[in-house]
Amino acid sequence: MNIVDAPTGLVQRFEAQRSAFTVEPYPDWPTRAQRLRKLQRMVARHEAEFAKAIDADFAGRPRFETDLAELWPSLEEVKVALREGRGWMKPQRAPVAKWFLPAGAQVLPQPLGVVGIIVPWNYPLFLAVAPMVAAIAAGNRVMVKMSEYTPRFSELFAALCAQAYAPDEVDVVTGAADVAAQFAALPFDHLLFTGSTAVGRKVMAAAAQNLTPVTLELGGKSPTVVAPGYPLAKAAERILVGKLLNAGQTCIAPDYVLLPREAVEPFVAAARETAQRLYPQGLADAHYCSVVDMRQYRRLTQGLDDALARGARADVLFAGAARDDAGHRLAPVLLHGAPADNALMTDEIFGPVLPVLAYDEVDEAIAHVNAGPRPLALYWFDDDRARTRRALERTHAGGVTVNDTLLHVAQYELPFGGVGHSGMGHYHGRWGFETFSKLKPVVWQAKLNAMSLFLPPYRPLAHKMLRLMKRV
Repeated sequence: MNIVDAPTGLVQRFEAQRSAFTVEPYPDWPTRAQRLRKLQRMVARHEAEFAKAIDADFAGRPRFETDLAELWPSLEEVKVALREGRGWMKPQRAPVAKWFLPAGAQVLPQPLGVVGIIVPWNYPLFLAVAPMVAAIAAGNRVMVKMSEYTPRFSELFAALCAQAYAPDEVDVVTGAADVAAQFAALPFDHLLFTGSTAVGRKVMAAAAQNLTPVTLELGGKSPTVVAPGYPLAKAAERILVGKLLNAGQTCIAPDYVLLPREAVEPFVAAARETAQRLYPQGLADAHYCSVVDMRQYRRLTQGLDDALARGARADVLFAGAARDDAGHRLAPVLLHGAPADNALMTDEIFGPVLPVLAYDEVDEAIAHVNAGPRPLALYWFDDDRARTRRALERTHAGGVTVNDTLLHVAQYELPFGGVGHSGMGHYHGRWGFETFSKLKPVVWQAKLNAMSLFLPPYRPLAHKMLRLMKRV
């Protein structure tokens, strides 16, 4: 297994990939497909091992959630790339400005070189595999830095990749924050980072030293707005399903909910009924995920305790215990009236706490969304299509699902990515292929053309032609 021992070792591994790319700068489709199938076989053959390692890292994550949110979408990414990738590679014809006819033009997708991928802890398999698929389909060599917060999975993934690939094809790196910093400072041809906005700033600063282009998949406080008249039982179920998957440790999880003032208490009742129906055993329910570690658990509980000490109200949605300190398990909580400077109100929550905010007019809800940094996701619940359209036009977000949560991330024909503080760039499907390609414009000059008219010394006919071109 390849483990980083020193910065020089990391540089050497990067240089090995760079050298290999120089020898093979434009892999044909059979070569790319072979590399994709290696990844497909690795994921498919080791599903149980991956799920077991992730469960151990989280000290309790339901196998079904790992299958649904990691294994299945990882395999889907590969399937889509294998089915469509040959077509993505083809040069695309482009029109030529009329004054340059009969020349021809095309856009040639060209591999960038060596792509770096920094993987977070919350979905360590899918958020490694999905960008790997895009980078490999685009013809690149790939280096991947795994998260130190999921050590069992990271070690397993690195070992299996080392078995499947030559290190100059795909090289998986493990290590702590110092290794991640060294990794981000390598002169990649493109670097994709998934994680927090604070760390994203550091990654972007490191990449800037090499003018490395970056795709930042961050997060932020993704709002949910329930419009007047929308059925609250339906909204509560769909919001909680999105919020409580992976115990809220999802970059596009609903972060807070805006409700008509008169709907707040009915929503609380509907949410409590929903949570206890979905997880009837409460904190002991095998289908409910743990918070990943004590570091994250303490961050959440300290935020809750601070809010409660300062007058907030918390509605715990499970019957029975609200916390299990030893197992770092936290029951879902609706939080009302938390101070504006409380950490749960200023930072991405990334856990099963859902602040509830009341509004009197829909315009107030839209203004609240627009007052904060632009989020990775927006969820709008409304049966009024005209009002929904106005809301979509007046707000910014990386992606939107209307009348449900999370669904836009699974649509491979849609770009996935943030905007502003929630990130930059996008991937999934063809969008990922293009992110990791240089879409190179090419002009093919015709044998017979008029360019000789514009060579110096500039004759009267050249001046006449230029006047005509400016008028037409």
